[in-house]
Amino acid sequence: MVRYGPSDGPLRTTTVWSGPDPDQSGPHRTRILVRELIKLGASTVIVPGNLPIGCAPYYLSYYENSDEKEYDRKTGCLNWLNGFSEHHNDLLQMELNCIGGLYPHATIIYGDYYNAAMRIYLSPNKFGFTSVFRACCGAGGPYNYNASAPCSTPPATVCDDPSRYVSWDGIHFTEAAYRWIAQGLLEGPYTIPLIRTVCSLISGTSGPSEY
Repeated sequence: MVRYGPSDGPLRTTTVWSGPDPDQSGPHRTRILVRELIKLGASTVIVPGNLPIGCAPYYLSYYENSDEKEYDRKTGCLNWLNGFSEHHNDLLQMELNCIGGLYPHATIIYGDYYNAAMRIYLSPNKFGFTSVFRACCGAGGPYNYNASAPCSTPPATVCDDPSRYVSWDGIHFTEAAYRWIAQGLLEGPYTIPLIRTVCSLISGTSGPSEY
């Protein structure tokens, strides 16, 4: 099993469109790379989509403005940035479907990072979070993110209880947030096809999984 895609946080995004040539788009490049992995012998490949970057303190700080229409009423995230992520993910899934048609012997799994993370922003209390947009480690400001003083550099400080925070440093999630996202992917409905179903087929077992 091979996993391809972003690994560390909302800041690591993939460009949907980088010029007049559609072959330079992020999803198209992903298709090329996944095809190469399959040619090298990979039989199961997991490709994660983009996270809801409009909810990241880094972007909220950088694009902060007073126009309420820019923000989602339910979450407080930036609408246009999340729209960018959703558009990227739609294109990515189209590319993965194309790959699946070309290589029916391989299993291509789409990891829906966007919705696995979005449920946290929609219902933070349900998951034990009291601070959604303020980074645990930072140097002040409305989102406790300062590009001039990132985490681990003075005068940045660390919160007392990171498990209550969604964001670690304005860019990456905390361990607690990552745990919920991982659970949603491994045990919940946030992969296409369901990863637990694929794993059961590979191992030859079909034991039930609680979510």
